[in-house]
Amino acid sequence: MGCEKEVKMKTRPFKIAACILLISMLLVPVYLMAAEKINLNTATLEELMTLERIGPKYAQRIIDYRETHGPFEKIKDIIKVKGIGPKTFDANKDVITVE
Repeated sequence: MGCEKEVKMKTRPFKIAACILLISMLLVPVYLMAAEKINLNTATLEELMTLERIGPKYAQRIIDYRETHGPFEKIKDIIKVKGIGPKTFDANKDVITVE
């Protein structure tokens, strides 16, 4: 009986460390989401391609649109780009800006 108690006491710090590690791993995506937003008016092709549902073709369309029509005034204006609709906007609205 005394041996079991000693084993439990020795493993407790490892369990605590494992919990801390798990919580840290879960918070990393939240930290990454808090990273700088992508500015539709200044982003490069490569930066735009990091957005959900945006490949090289649509990234180039965004750049072409802003060069032709001027800067985006609000983030929802991305829907004005040919081929980009509400699903793409909804997937990216939290990570884009027009500041």
